[in-house]
Amino acid sequence: MTHPLAHDAPEENPHSLAVVRLKPKAEARAIRHGFPWVYADELVTDRRTQSLAPGTLAVLEDGERRPLGLVTVNPKSKIICRMLDRDVEAVIDQAWFAARIGRALDMRARLFEAPFYRLVHAEADGLPGVVIDRFGDVAVVQPNAAWAEAHLDALVAALRDVTGVATVVKNASGRARGLEGLTEEVAVVAGDLAGPVTVPMNGALYLADLVGGQKTGLFFDQRPNHAFAARLAKGAKVLDMFAHVGGFGLACLAAGADSALAVDGSAPALALAQAGAAAMGVEARFATRQGDAFDVLEALGTEAAQFDLVICDPPAFAPAKPALEAGLRAYERVARLAAPLVAPGGYLVLCSCSHAADLASFRNACGRGIGRGGRRAQLIHTGFAGPDHPMLPQLAESGYLKALFFRLDG
Repeated sequence: MTHPLAHDAPEENPHSLAVVRLKPKAEARAIRHGFPWVYADELVTDRRTQSLAPGTLAVLEDGERRPLGLVTVNPKSKIICRMLDRDVEAVIDQAWFAARIGRALDMRARLFEAPFYRLVHAEADGLPGVVIDRFGDVAVVQPNAAWAEAHLDALVAALRDVTGVATVVKNASGRARGLEGLTEEVAVVAGDLAGPVTVPMNGALYLADLVGGQKTGLFFDQRPNHAFAARLAKGAKVLDMFAHVGGFGLACLAAGADSALAVDGSAPALALAQAGAAAMGVEARFATRQGDAFDVLEALGTEAAQFDLVICDPPAFAPAKPALEAGLRAYERVARLAAPLVAPGGYLVLCSCSHAADLASFRNACGRGIGRGGRRAQLIHTGFAGPDHPMLPQLAESGYLKALFFRLDG
């Protein structure tokens, strides 16, 4: 079998792809039914496989040497193989990327009037380990897997051709790249970027720092939860904890909240939130407070502060299973400290972006925390990520975001 990307193959057969094989007792059925990963303990890792460079393309076979598809291999990662294409003859070039990006774009264009959304959500959009967020004429690419790093030029060329974006930022940072053995780098790889980008969403205006901000600069996944919180916000006094650039707070002000206090540990993020409030003309109703969220929650409790709507959207306290118990304790603590700040009959919103903490575990931790905070609650709504963050049904990790909306007793 010849292949244009044969530079990844063993030297003794430079015109063919490498072949990797599941162990005889490894379950191939999950792969055939759409599971996109092979773990290191499921693969025959002989010397030849171990010598493959991270990001190498290979044909995956089952234990009986039947081909399962075209995969990318990283012997340094616990996820040693990621499925790229069921067709072992597929050519991973600009046209291949264009087809995947075009399919992703078609759905987003139907869902959103303006081009501000997550364009590619990794495995769920057929591009394992690749995240692309679109900000109008600018796109931010996170190549979180070694194969994507190796094919970044073709990916960026396809992205620009399909979407027409002028500027592409490579945001190569975060835990996922470390697990792949990749280094960190943030750079503009196509076009120019003059500063923060203004993003309209749910009637609010946000300023996103696409180079120096967290992740890709803004969290599109919370869009439907911002909208639900905004429905509760008219005439309300709002507390937005872990506010970043003002996600919940600015959406609530756009919906008629009387005031919003945004709390975050990052001064640059709060400065962007202030700038967003100014752009909306609501700066008189918007305030910020910098500090550790737990310290601020405790201080507000000491001050006997009261809010009609309290939202807590912390970072992932349980990014992986080893951190699950500590993470659930942290979520419980947030709920315990936040519940007393909610005025009688008010609302408390608690969020988790930890895929290791499933919905039931997170809900139970929040319930315990609210009870320990001396309050009783009704759960009125459970929110998830927006449809521009689709789930791959076979991969539970692709559904990570949970938002619980409680009404607290009087």
